[in-house]
Amino acid sequence: MRKLVVFNMVSLDGYFVDAAGDMSWAHKHDDEWNTFVSGNASGNGMLLFGRVTYDMMAGYWPSPMALQNSPVVAKGMNAMPKIVFSRTLDKASWNNTTLLKGDLATEVKKLKAAPGPDMVILGSGNIVSQLAQLNLIDEFQLAISPIVLGKGRTLFETVPKRFNLKLTNSRTFGNGTVFVCYQPQA
Repeated sequence: MRKLVVFNMVSLDGYFVDAAGDMSWAHKHDDEWNTFVSGNASGNGMLLFGRVTYDMMAGYWPSPMALQNSPVVAKGMNAMPKIVFSRTLDKASWNNTTLLKGDLATEVKKLKAAPGPDMVILGSGNIVSQLAQLNLIDEFQLAISPIVLGKGRTLFETVPKRFNLKLTNSRTFGNGTVFVCYQPQA
């Protein structure tokens, strides 16, 4: 069975976007962090997005600016297979993207049961929140940025009940970012 992982940048106060939906604060890094991210964007895996994150990513990663600013990450992002979950999109035009319009939980269960690479959700707070409630996420990888936003959206804003997690890995970067990995506890 394929693993489903969440990878997201969050502020120290727990937001993945600020009150205006902006996440530009999450892209201020140093060489150490950029090397780490480049290693993760090697092209091994499948990316899952909600429509809002998909639109943002599809608008940036295929662009000349992305290829100039982060060539390794851009190459991986553009090459990896991608799934976008949306009931409003008519087509997904970003390279290697499949549009799924069915029930989110049903579609993710099918994807997890099918052969293939592990899957990673980037951004997509609504999807993370829904799938976390259903115990369909195998690992939460969070990069905690040393910034306080004051207001914004959390990845778990619609989760109605508490669930416990177990720390499986952590790493501190010179820029103050702390990377943590958690797995749900039974």
